Amino acid sequence: MNAESDERTGESAVGQEAELGSRAPEFIKSRRTLHLSWQVGVFVVGLAVVVAGVLMLVLPGPGWLVIFAGMAIWATEFVWAQLVLRWTKRKVTEAAQRALDPKVRRRNIILTTIGLVIVAVLLGVYLWKFGFVMPWKIDQ
Repeated sequence: MNAESDERTGESAVGQEAELGSRAPEFIKSRRTLHLSWQVGVFVVGLAVVVAGVLMLVLPGPGWLVIFAGMAIWATEFVWAQLVLRWTKRKVTEAAQRALDPKVRRRNIILTTIGLVIVAVLLGVYLWKFGFVMPWKIDQ
């Protein structure tokens, strides 16, 4: 079985993944008009959640979390959304694995320490030069 057929059937080399396709109840899937209405409803609700998430990227709120929640809503009904979520989960898992690599962790700790030392030096220079005065209370 090649990778293309694996993607279509929902099988992977690691194990059996959830089957692609609609997760609507059987009585809804058995009636074409009802199923189409169900899909439109799922799309509209998912779209509203994704739009709210996009707005939260510039406004206060957990934007990316809400966008992924909208994608999860779409994934209950649409194969393309299921494939996007699978790809995203795979990439996040790979990134987490790389982040847990001892060499990468050591490098990240060293870079963080260097960054904190630089910030501490800059803060020390500021305090030495200006003292502990908030910038908005400086008398001119």
